[in-house]
Amino acid sequence: MSSSSDGTASPAPAPAVLTREQAIACLREGLLRLSDGEHSMCEIAARLGVFCRGFRRWPDGTFLKVWSKAMGRSTHLNRAQMELVADLWQQTEQLRLRIPIACDARTGCGPCRGWDEFSNADLERFCDEVLGRSVTVVEGGPPQTAQSAQNPVGPKGILTYRP
Repeated sequence: MSSSSDGTASPAPAPAVLTREQAIACLREGLLRLSDGEHSMCEIAARLGVFCRGFRRWPDGTFLKVWSKAMGRSTHLNRAQMELVADLWQQTEQLRLRIPIACDARTGCGPCRGWDEFSNADLERFCDEVLGRSVTVVEGGPPQTAQSAQNPVGPKGILTYRP
């Protein structure tokens, strides 16, 4: 709630209503702004502790299990080294599939299911966290106007990444 000039509380603006596809498009644009071109989104999300938390969302045992399927098993690499290899693997997949962000990959060989991994509530939380924008995500609901759907930045401002 915010205060008006006469001292009474005014209600917070209602969240924008976006379809799932629109929310993903806005998030993709916002996440790409965090990209430095040298790290996968999984590495950046892990480093910043945002979005899905990238590589850091898995405890050591689970990380080893899910990534061994994609990269093979190593007996001599530590977690940090495995994350480095996983980061390179993600970037290679992005190039191979010609996609802008690893979340767009829907291959069966990777450790996550990309956007399909996230519920609408997750997407709402990510929009608030990454874009500073409060939204309600609906399946095939009424689309936003072209201008509001194209502006992914909310009143809090967009998160920035500086290595």
